[in-house]
Amino acid sequence: MAVETTLLIEPLEMEKCGFRQSDLKDKVVLVTGSANNIGLGYVRAAAWAGAKVVITDLDEEKGTEAQRVINEENGADVAIFVKCDVTKQEDINNLKAKTYEKFGKVDVLIHNAMNMTLSGPVLTSKVDDLDQSYAISARGMMMLIQAFVPDMIERKYGVVAFSATQFHYMPPMVGGTMYTAGKTCAASITLSLANELKDTGVSAFCLTPAGVVRIDPSRFPPPPAGDDGAPKGPPSFSMPGFNGFIPPEAGGAALVYCILNAKKLSGSGIIINDAFDAMNFPYPNPQTVSREKSRRLTDMELTMVLCTAGPGFEQ
Repeated sequence: MAVETTLLIEPLEMEKCGFRQSDLKDKVVLVTGSANNIGLGYVRAAAWAGAKVVITDLDEEKGTEAQRVINEENGADVAIFVKCDVTKQEDINNLKAKTYEKFGKVDVLIHNAMNMTLSGPVLTSKVDDLDQSYAISARGMMMLIQAFVPDMIERKYGVVAFSATQFHYMPPMVGGTMYTAGKTCAASITLSLANELKDTGVSAFCLTPAGVVRIDPSRFPPPPAGDDGAPKGPPSFSMPGFNGFIPPEAGGAALVYCILNAKKLSGSGIIINDAFDAMNFPYPNPQTVSREKSRRLTDMELTMVLCTAGPGFEQ
């Protein structure tokens, strides 16, 4: 169902991935940083698959609109929005209180929030930028885990995932030094948590949504004219085929697959293309990975080392 909105979204096509609208029935999925882009793709896909969803973000206007859109797509009371600064314990406490008041629990916790402007280099960045990166990603992750995971352990079911990135910055990759520093710390916390959670029924993994973005054509100059003199339109990012960047709707489908396979993934770090390959997503450029024994990682491979930790889907 297409919903008119100011948000940059496209219709979900989850059926093409083999999902059912009952796959996440009775589950409550909380995603931080979910008022736009990949976070919004996550909560929309989870709601389509039958989950109740908690949208949390600092952008109150977009968060409220995301709540309206998801409820219009899936029915009343499927989604709630709670404004939250994940660096503040009082906001985490309020988030838990509002979520439990509405839904009574959290089954799936996805930490995706981050400040994308924290992209400066080591030599010229302010130390405060590193502090902020750490506070959002790592400190936020720890507070969220401590708020929600104990109840998951008590119920013997839960999924915890961190929206990770590369291990260190290397041009021309997106995400600068300060950004990757905080993210790397949170990825370490998540993979350590997976070891702490063995035999509890709760799984933890890292998912790197590399290449997922929604382009806003209004923020770019008009496209050049084609051979026929007519302006070239923006590339299509519709599912199931990708022309350029991966759309957030496809990223949401990948997350649903990861949630359904969380036990297998626990303790792993994967790139989103790994999920597409595992779920046989109709992807135009399938990835092949050559693993050679007893050799040093290249600099590019090292940037993604935490994204390929653990066995992933290969079990």
